[in-house]
Amino acid sequence: MTLEDIRTRKKELGYSIEDLARISGVPKGTLQKILSGRTAAPRRGTIERLEAALPSDRGSLSGTVSDSGAVREPAAVYGSSAEDEFTFRGKKQGEFTVEDYMALPEDKRYELIDGHLYEMFSPTLNHQVIAGYLYHCLMNCAEQHPVPCYPYIAPLDVQLDKDNRTMVQPDVIICCDPALNTGKRLFGAPDFLAEVFSPSTKKKDIFIKLPKYKNAGVREYWMIDPYRKQVIVYLFCQDDAIRLYTFDDEIPVTISDGLCSVCFAAIKERLVDVRGGAGEPD
Repeated sequence: MTLEDIRTRKKELGYSIEDLARISGVPKGTLQKILSGRTAAPRRGTIERLEAALPSDRGSLSGTVSDSGAVREPAAVYGSSAEDEFTFRGKKQGEFTVEDYMALPEDKRYELIDGHLYEMFSPTLNHQVIAGYLYHCLMNCAEQHPVPCYPYIAPLDVQLDKDNRTMVQPDVIICCDPALNTGKRLFGAPDFLAEVFSPSTKKKDIFIKLPKYKNAGVREYWMIDPYRKQVIVYLFCQDDAIRLYTFDDEIPVTISDGLCSVCFAAIKERLVDVRGGAGEPD
């Protein structure tokens, strides 16, 4: 990826320098020098971080295939570029349907996105503390106010596009339309979704789910980073505005029109500073 490719891809994704610094781990000052041309020959390691944060095509997003056949994250996460051919019920990646998804073994969790199967690994304790706390706050708010909106927590199937090629399991959900609840799953796009980053899902949450959720009609999307203790809020309901918060901030749930907010400061001390897959802290 050339410097011009980096500039172009950054613009296509709508990232500010602050966004790119946070996602790639490259300091903001270093990025400013690179993008302005003041640093003519960035270090190879810096370029590799930017390439991982700014994949240039759909193929680089689809990842590698695990032994079970489900797509894993790209090689940048797992340290391997091997790709295995996999078939299930006579189909391969890109061809799977909801019917195939429902026929998968029940001892593992998966997501289906545009015909690709993604294996979902056991969440970390940090992940569960954050997701559970967010759900708790949202449930308290829903119980205190007479609103039709109701929160849910994974695992719960969401047939996002109302088609047979996508079934996701977001970490935390708010649905304000009771008609979407079929009793087995949510059929359609909820109003609010939140994903808690982990080494095995971070790139999928950013580069695959972000545009997927936006195009499906989700109104608000939170991406929660346990290591940096930050929350990135995408407000698709407000001209795709992006808000950045720390765990010490009072974060408004915008779709609640001022009724609900969440602050993660109360659970900061419960998060364990450990390192996850690919040497990345979780």
